[in-house]
Amino acid sequence: MKQFSSSWLPCLVVMSGLTTMQYLNAADPVKKNTPKANSESKKKTNKQDDGLVALNKQKTVLLDLEGKRLLLRTKVCLQEGVLEMLCCKKQTKEHESILSIDSSAKAIHAGLIAIGAKVGTPVKFSPKFQPPKGQKLSIFLQWKDKQGKLHREPAQSWVRTATNRYFTAKLDQLPEGVVIDKKSELRYDEKYKELIWFGQMSKKERDAFLAKSRQKQFRAAINKFYDESQPRTMKADWIFAGSGFSTDEATGEKYYHAESGDLICVANFPTAIIDVNIASSASGEGNLLFEANQAKIPPRGTPVTIEISLAKK
Repeated sequence: MKQFSSSWLPCLVVMSGLTTMQYLNAADPVKKNTPKANSESKKKTNKQDDGLVALNKQKTVLLDLEGKRLLLRTKVCLQEGVLEMLCCKKQTKEHESILSIDSSAKAIHAGLIAIGAKVGTPVKFSPKFQPPKGQKLSIFLQWKDKQGKLHREPAQSWVRTATNRYFTAKLDQLPEGVVIDKKSELRYDEKYKELIWFGQMSKKERDAFLAKSRQKQFRAAINKFYDESQPRTMKADWIFAGSGFSTDEATGEKYYHAESGDLICVANFPTAIIDVNIASSASGEGNLLFEANQAKIPPRGTPVTIEISLAKK
């Protein structure tokens, strides 16, 4: 594995459109005076690391310029639960992220620029909602099971639509004769004229509700709940939204927003480096759109390499 050198700066600065100072603030390069590895440690170096450039001291953000890939060395921190992101910074949002990485966010941003990704714009919520925009990215996950077998899958396969949430449908009034059992997850809100359901609806529950009435609006709502509450693999694409910077008025120091932990998100955040190209709520657990696909995710602590490249058009 090669160490980061200042000789990379000119090409990266041109590719990113940043000033030299901005770029220097956007990475955490390995210093030139890092002690050379002895012959014994060199033998232990994985051949897969040949040609890779470490963009941080932890060597968890690796640049493959020839292959136009960015590799992130992460670990599984969550197998089950609602999600705000696929990957967060270590010791930030592990309770709502499948993977975590020991790295600055700026090093990842710099690596994306180095493989040719164009910075977009993060989500905006005011004065009106504007979805995030940016270069579409292809993200794959690589890991080894207990038998040492290597696996490689699209990152979307580890994320599925959430079932432990509320689903709503407009309904002017309950059909005549329809009574909802208080033990049921089905509710009717008279004030807002909404039928409400929580969780995954089974076929048996769906059929029982449909048998209560032939009223079209009611039946459409029940079918909607059943359809939307079935878990499905995430179909959204990831894009390079790019997060942003703030300046401390007191010190004049610039702060990169993604350092709060928002690296690869599945819920929209203005601070995200990588976000999904759809409207995805982050306004409370009951509204989160995605959850971890437990059947696909290896045990906690499993090393996982995130492989990022530019998506084919």
